[in-house]
Amino acid sequence: MVVPVTGGKREGMPARANNPTDKVRRLRRRLYVSAKRSRTRRFHALYDRIGRGDVLVEAWNRVKANRGAAGIDGIPTVRDRVVQAATKLVIEPIFEADFKKSSYGFRPKKNATGALETIRLNGGRNYRYVVDGDIKSYFDQISHEKLLKLVERRISDRRVLKLLRQWLKAGVMEEGAMRGTELGSPQGGVISPLLANIYLDALDGIWERRCRHLGILVRYADDFAVLCRTRADAEEALRRVGIILQRLDLTLHPEKTRIVELGLGKRGFVFLGCYLRVVLSHFKRREYLFRWPSARAMNRIRVRIRTLTDRRRWAGMKDIRDVIRVINPVLRGWGNYFCTGNASTKFQQVDHFVHRRLLRLMARRGGDRRKPFRAKQWPLPRFVNEHGLHRLVGTIRYPGEVHAT
Repeated sequence: MVVPVTGGKREGMPARANNPTDKVRRLRRRLYVSAKRSRTRRFHALYDRIGRGDVLVEAWNRVKANRGAAGIDGIPTVRDRVVQAATKLVIEPIFEADFKKSSYGFRPKKNATGALETIRLNGGRNYRYVVDGDIKSYFDQISHEKLLKLVERRISDRRVLKLLRQWLKAGVMEEGAMRGTELGSPQGGVISPLLANIYLDALDGIWERRCRHLGILVRYADDFAVLCRTRADAEEALRRVGIILQRLDLTLHPEKTRIVELGLGKRGFVFLGCYLRVVLSHFKRREYLFRWPSARAMNRIRVRIRTLTDRRRWAGMKDIRDVIRVINPVLRGWGNYFCTGNASTKFQQVDHFVHRRLLRLMARRGGDRRKPFRAKQWPLPRFVNEHGLHRLVGTIRYPGEVHAT
């Protein structure tokens, strides 16, 4: 009888994974729990954790998965991106423990859908006034000194602080010449979204402590909306946000910031690529805040599909399935972002547009004159069923409650 070797562990007990990803996950969890327990604790000796082999391996895998590469001017290099990713892996849990619920951008288990759902559910109830705000040139106007002071509240390791300062001061290449930067976060840097969230967490915190009676703040990076019950609350909310941003050396965009009243027959507003507007339900005859792709989002997907189906790109094409394999990932990605709203009509328009572009390619391909191309023989379902075209209609999925109550 052969006795299995268990390596000294009890039979039936799962072996602890030793791959770098699991080790990094455990490290991040320990940092998060430790930071959550103490809101005032400052962390030191983090630099050594950034240099751990498993952290660097996981950072490299993430950079590789995102196709990270040096820019045209070689800045930042791939090595720099890996170090940024490793730093982000280590320090992100510390700040994540403090981030507020109103922040949805570039955070684990947070996304644009969550922000849009918060607006939909509350905007369809008693919050009928919205401060639709945008911060002017946010990523270019972040104060380095104020940002580092915010970082120092939680991190005391001087080597990590020095590393962050070097990234902030790295400079940018303009017309072949290097220009130093006194403001802003590293352009295209892996760690840039985290630093941006750390900076605007001050806005989230002040709002939660002093202004939440005015309305509900929903922020995604530098785009934000405040849902208010009355116009007076909305005006006061806009005034206070302006004051808070002034203290952070930031300003509201005068053309993109406004107060919007929601209601039947009234205009809506655009947030995170979606147009939100109160409409009357065809079924229950009640008012709901619906959302669908904005005019700009629709134009972008048309331009993208038009580029990918350009006849010069496919000169000599022999199989339309080659084209479909190229456009399917674009359709899926765009559809996955907007499929949680009320986008059925817009999805149908995009499907028809894609169908027309494919017919145009096939018609211009030429062929046997004895058997000319007939568009009627190629309805949209044929492309879907026989050639695997991704169809947007029928993919609508609601993330939570179907309707506001």
